[in-house]
Amino acid sequence: MTTVFVFNGPNLNLLGTRKPEVYGTTVLADVEAMCRDSAAAHGLDLDFRQTNHEGALVDWIHEAGAAVKRGDALGLVLNAAAYTHTSVALHDAIEGAELPTVEVHISNVHGRETFRHHSYVSPVAAGIVVGFGVDGYALAIDGLVRRFRPLRSV
Repeated sequence: MTTVFVFNGPNLNLLGTRKPEVYGTTVLADVEAMCRDSAAAHGLDLDFRQTNHEGALVDWIHEAGAAVKRGDALGLVLNAAAYTHTSVALHDAIEGAELPTVEVHISNVHGRETFRHHSYVSPVAAGIVVGFGVDGYALAIDGLVRRFRPLRSV
């Protein structure tokens, strides 16, 4: 079965308790369950991960890119969190791995602090889902499928 990857960056392990007025009260385990349901609805397996370490994300992106090239995976939904705004390394990893990626943000980063308005991920992302709360993950999986799943013959 083809896999869709969902990677989460720093502090998303605190989802549900950190700034609930911004990020809501849904915990990361619930987001994973929602993503699993969304992936399954498309006939996909889910590989869902979270880390607070930039290097781990880079390694995982390389791994996911190799899986896509082997035909074992469709692509990546990435909530890089704060690394979105600081990490040239993530930009270069996505570009170098030639990994189909949809960038997702729970909050509307463009309506927040100005330092959140710039993304190093966006230029190498196929699409961006911003401001739909945790529902953005399912929207991102749907978008990845619509954009990158080969058409099936009838």
